[in-house]
Amino acid sequence: MGYLYLFLAAFLWGLLGSVSRLAFGEGLPPLLVAFYRAVIAWAFFALHALILRQVRLLPKDLPALFLFGLVGVSLFYGSYQLAVNYGGAALASVLLYTAPAFVALLSRLVLKEALDPLGLLAVALTLLGVGLMGLGGGSQVKALLPALFFGLLSGFTYALYYIFGKLYLPRYATPTLFLYALPVGALGLLPFVDFVPLSQKALWALLFLGAFSTYGAYLAYYAGLRRLPATRASVLATLEPVVANLFAFLLFREVLSPLGYLGAGLILLAVLLSVRR
Repeated sequence: MGYLYLFLAAFLWGLLGSVSRLAFGEGLPPLLVAFYRAVIAWAFFALHALILRQVRLLPKDLPALFLFGLVGVSLFYGSYQLAVNYGGAALASVLLYTAPAFVALLSRLVLKEALDPLGLLAVALTLLGVGLMGLGGGSQVKALLPALFFGLLSGFTYALYYIFGKLYLPRYATPTLFLYALPVGALGLLPFVDFVPLSQKALWALLFLGAFSTYGAYLAYYAGLRRLPATRASVLATLEPVVANLFAFLLFREVLSPLGYLGAGLILLAVLLSVRR
């Protein structure tokens, strides 16, 4: 069951980019998609926390939750949607997995964890992989530099989940953290959102992103994590960009160049080295 839960989480996360592109095709701007994703996921996490009575939070932790909402939700959700918009789902999904390299660096700076030669190699492979993807591009890339910038920004802000989780997950359940972080993140996006009418297809896409690719994916991942070692869970989660590339090709005929796929391979190798470390 642990493997099934983790495969489900990777599958749901891997659909983020392709389903977002369906919403873009209905005329929704990227930041509006990010806003609705946060609001819908918050509704599910809030109901979950209320049912399980996991709503209590120490006042001293509110500033950290507020900051996490702005960075881990507003900036992360927004940058990922912009990366998909500019570079396509395949490119965005791989750039998101530069996160372990940022985790290695942030762990050294914030948590004072040692960075051994294997960790340095993972960082170097990530940088080389990003460089090759930048040279190669892909068939659906509209603006390469913005695609790389927002893709790397999404990887960096995603890495902050590890740092934040390391500091606060021992004290709070996951629904409790997202009960407070997601509305802050949605409000952080609100000034940059242009509201447009929602078609039925756009509404279904948004519901899928919030209910399944956010709330459901987190539940599945943590259910798998309770049944398998964290290292094995992290390795299985790297199936996400594989799923993302598959559906990006099937739905939108997105393909990376040979250099792009080589770079993607180096980034995923860096992920596995980081997990092994």
